[in-house]
Amino acid sequence: MSDGTTGRHAEVSRRGVLKGSAVITTAAALPGVLGSAQAAAAGNRPNVLVIVTDDQPKETDWATKKTRDWLAGRGVEFTQAHSTTPLCAPSRSSIFSGRYAHNHGVRDNGHAYNLDQNTTVQRHLKQAGYRTGLFGKYLNSWQIADNPPHFEEWALLQPGYVDGTYNDNGTVRQIPGYTTDVIAERTLAFLDKSATDDRPWFAYVSPYAPHGPNTPEADYAETPVPEWEGRPSVPEPDRADKPVYVQNAANTPADGQAVRQRQLRTLLSVDDAVKAFHDKLAQLGQLENTLVIYVADNGFHWADHGLLGKAAPYRPAHEIPLYVSWPAGGLGSGASDDRIVGNIDIAPTILHAAGVQPDTPQDGRSLLSDFRRDHILTEWWKAGTNGPKDTWASYVGTDKQYVEYYDLHTDESGQEVGTGRVTFREYYDLAADPYQLTNKLYQATPEDEQRLGIPQLASRLAADRRS
Repeated sequence: MSDGTTGRHAEVSRRGVLKGSAVITTAAALPGVLGSAQAAAAGNRPNVLVIVTDDQPKETDWATKKTRDWLAGRGVEFTQAHSTTPLCAPSRSSIFSGRYAHNHGVRDNGHAYNLDQNTTVQRHLKQAGYRTGLFGKYLNSWQIADNPPHFEEWALLQPGYVDGTYNDNGTVRQIPGYTTDVIAERTLAFLDKSATDDRPWFAYVSPYAPHGPNTPEADYAETPVPEWEGRPSVPEPDRADKPVYVQNAANTPADGQAVRQRQLRTLLSVDDAVKAFHDKLAQLGQLENTLVIYVADNGFHWADHGLLGKAAPYRPAHEIPLYVSWPAGGLGSGASDDRIVGNIDIAPTILHAAGVQPDTPQDGRSLLSDFRRDHILTEWWKAGTNGPKDTWASYVGTDKQYVEYYDLHTDESGQEVGTGRVTFREYYDLAADPYQLTNKLYQATPEDEQRLGIPQLASRLAADRRS
C-alpha cells in the first residue's frame, strides 16, 4: 500500500547493533496539532510516552477504565486501528520503524536482529536530542545481555510476571516483584529525572500483560470479572468454509472465557501503572505537552472460530486498542476517529510531533495529518515448514476483507521462501457479517467473484505486498 516511501531493510549484525478529516472533535483540533508540530521544530518539542501492551484485544475496556478516562476521555480513540502483522516481534518492529514487516524484515518472532536499528524512532529522537528510555519487553529473540540500541536508559525484561530477569542498564539481574509494577517504578524514576534534565524525553513502556500465562498481580488474582457469553464467532458451529487449520481448531467458549478472565485481571495492574504515569506528569507540569500513545502489539482470539491466540487474519487478532493524547497539540478534549490506521502510523506520528524529518523510509502516515486510507494491509508468515497454517496476507477495508494464503515460509535467516502459490482465499462482507462467519469465496463461481470485485482486490493486495 502506498502510504509512504518504502524500501528494503538493511541487514545489521547481531551485536551491531484521524471519517477523512471526520475526526469527531472540534474543528480547531487538527490545525492546533499541525501548529504544535511546527512549534516543535522551533524548540517546544513534546515529551513522548508510548505504552505497548502484549496481546491485548479490544473489548477489554472494563479493565482499563483509568486509561480510557485519561487517554480516550481526554485524547482521541482510534476506533479502526490494526496491527499490520498480528504477532509480537513483527508488530513491535513496525511500531519502532513505521514500516510493514515485509520491509523491516522481522517477519516472525525469531529474527529480531533483522530490524535495521537506523530506521527506528528511538534513533531519530536520540539523534535529535531526546533522552530515551525503554522499560519492559523489547523484541522476541533479542538476547537479554544485548543492550537495546539508541536507548540511554533501560530495564529490558525477559518476558515473565514475577521476579523477572532484566537487562538493567547493561547488567543482567533479577529484580524482585511483579513485573508490571517494576516497569512502572522504573518509568516513574525516568520521568522524575526531567526535573533536573531539561531535554525532551521519549519513554517506551512495554509491560508483559496480558500475554499468557496472564498471571495477575496477587491483589487482583481473585477479582470478579464481568461475565461474557462470547460473540457469534465463538461458538461458530460450521467452519467448512474456512481453511483446514480453522476447521480443526478445537477451543471452546469456556476456553475463551478463561483466557479473557485472566487477561482482564492482568490488565488491572497496567491500568494502575497508566494512572501513576498521569499523576507523575501532572506533578511535573508535563501533562499538557506530553504526547501519549497507548496501543497493543496485536489482538487475541477468545475462541473465535475455535482459535485461541493471534496470528490469524480475523478481526479479533489484528484489531487493537489505540488512544492518543496531547493537549498542547490539540488532542485533549476527548474524541473518536474512525479512520483506518495501523501500528505503522505510530513512528511517523511521533516524529511529526517532534518536528523530526525521518531520513529513512516509512510506510505509515502521521495520525496528526488529515491522511485517510481506504484499506490497510495485514500480513503474517509461517516460521519454517512446520505448523498447520500457511503464510497469509489480507486487504482490510471498513466494509470488506479479502485474504490470500500462500505456499511461503521464513527460512533460518528470516527471509521469505517458497513458491508463493495461493493455497486458500477468503472474502468477508464486514458490514453484513462483522463476525466473519461466511466466507463468500467458498464454492463461489467466477461470476460471483466478478460481482464481489475479487480480481481487483487480488491485484491491489499484490501491489501492497510489493510496495
